[in-house]
Amino acid sequence: QVHVVESGGGLVQPGGSLRLSCASSARTFSIDAMGWYRQAPGKQRELVAVITPGGTARYVDSVKGVKGRFTISRDNVKNTVYLQMNNLEPEDTAVYYCNAVFPAPRVPDSDSWGQGTQVTVSS
Repeated sequence: QVHVVESGGGLVQPGGSLRLSCASSARTFSIDAMGWYRQAPGKQRELVAVITPGGTARYVDSVKGVKGRFTISRDNVKNTVYLQMNNLEPEDTAVYYCNAVFPAPRVPDSDSWGQGTQVTVSS
């Protein structure tokens, strides 16, 4: 069951910035680690950044160039997760999703994904 609605995507020139938002209605939001994922054309969806219930952020090492340009944050009062993206590059073009993050090997249920928000970086 879908509990999230992503927004804030759009078309931006290289070097530009966007702030994505994810509003969650999940009852467990305040105790879930949350993450931003992205899926580029022709590629599998990948986890980009994670934030713990207490607000500790972690950026996935295998996703090159994200650390230092992206900042994940959350507001547990508003049940919202954010992704501030700066100095965007064409390689960041993808549909961005948010969802809970669980210890491996558990993954979010297939029916829990929202529609995502499209980010296109192009001149």
